[in-house]
Amino acid sequence: MTGKEIRFKRLYKNSERLFVVPMDHGITIGPVAGLENIGQTLKAIGEGGADAVIIHKGLAGQIDKLLGPDSCELIIHLSASTSLAPDPNRKELVTSVEKAIELGATAVSIHVNLGSAFEAEMLKDFGMVAECSNRWGMPLIAMMYIRDGCKENEFHPEKIKHAARVAEEMGADIIKVNYTGDPETFAGVIEGVSAPVIIAGGPKMDSHYELLAMIADAVSAGAGGVAIG
Repeated sequence: MTGKEIRFKRLYKNSERLFVVPMDHGITIGPVAGLENIGQTLKAIGEGGADAVIIHKGLAGQIDKLLGPDSCELIIHLSASTSLAPDPNRKELVTSVEKAIELGATAVSIHVNLGSAFEAEMLKDFGMVAECSNRWGMPLIAMMYIRDGCKENEFHPEKIKHAARVAEEMGADIIKVNYTGDPETFAGVIEGVSAPVIIAGGPKMDSHYELLAMIADAVSAGAGGVAIG
C-alpha cells in the first residue's frame, strides 16, 4: 500500500463520501465569526462528524491535539491571497507539500481561479504541486473556480465542467467546484472526470434547509462530498 493510499483511507475512514470544513478564510478576510477561536470551532466540527479541516500552516500547532484517528484529518492549504490586495483572485503558493508532511497532514489543497489575469501562473504552480504531491504520496485537492469578472459564470455548467477537467488533467486527486444549481447539469460535470468531485458551499443561504437541499441534489447527481465552512 502506497503513502497516498494510506492517506486516502484516513480521509475516507467514515464513509465513501467526504465532509470537509475549510477554515482557511482567516488570511482571505480576517478572523470572522467562527474563526476567532480555532480550537473551540474545531472541537465542534469534530463532534459534528467532519472528516477533515483545511487550514493554513501557521494554525497547525494550535490544533494538533484535536486531530487524529477519532477526529478530523488535517489538510494544509498551499495557496493564499487577501481581500486587501489589488487583485484577490491572484493566488500565490505560500507553503509546500514538504511542509505539510512535516506538519502531519493527510492531504494538501490548492486554489486556482480560471479566467483571471493570473490564470497561467496559477496553472504553472498547480502543475508543480501536483508532481510534488505525487512524488510524496500526498493526496491533492484542487479548488477550481471561474473568476473571469462575470458573476454568473461562477456557476455556469459548461465552465465548471471545463474547470473540473482541467483539475484532473493537471493531476488532482479530488476536485472541488461550485455546484451548478441543478442535478442534471452537475451530473455532466461528474461525467467529465474520473476523480471524486466535491462541492463548495457557494453564496450564503437564507436557511439550513436550502443548504441541505443543495447538498442532497449534488449527491444525487454523483458528488463525492462537500467542502463547506
